[in-house]
Amino acid sequence: MRLDKQRDTGAAAQGGRFVDGYLAYLLAQASQRISAEFHLQVKAAGLSVTQWRVLASLQGSAGETIGTLAVLAITKQPTLSKVVQRMEAEGLVARNGVRADRRQTRVCITAKGSNLIAALCEQALQHQKAVLAPFGEEKALLLIEMLDVLMTEHVPLELSVPEDE
Repeated sequence: MRLDKQRDTGAAAQGGRFVDGYLAYLLAQASQRISAEFHLQVKAAGLSVTQWRVLASLQGSAGETIGTLAVLAITKQPTLSKVVQRMEAEGLVARNGVRADRRQTRVCITAKGSNLIAALCEQALQHQKAVLAPFGEEKALLLIEMLDVLMTEHVPLELSVPEDE
């Protein structure tokens, strides 16, 4: 479903909807729509969206603290802690103490967890390729680079997940 809207970033000043040119809104809408398509595949694989985000965030990583993983998985820390406990019981992740700070726990993906999401990672890349196809390869790479800059320059990793999410 396409919504008719003005592309002018000054739409609000011209009497259009404010959100039509508001970056945070546009990014959130794009993320929700693109993710919703792929999340159908995640659920078909028997995982919750949070479990997928945890495993995908850990894939290729030496491990992450619970706090960092909560940010990466876009999940509140208390919720994430419960999900990680269940995933550990299922053998999908393992928790280890951090030597420098015994209060922290590092979560690592297990071979079972990695094997479980290998096909989903491939499906995610295919989905991404299809979503970005209208832009062409050069513009698609540029978009990913620009989003990476936005995240690294304007959204510190330590930023906690807002209460309303």
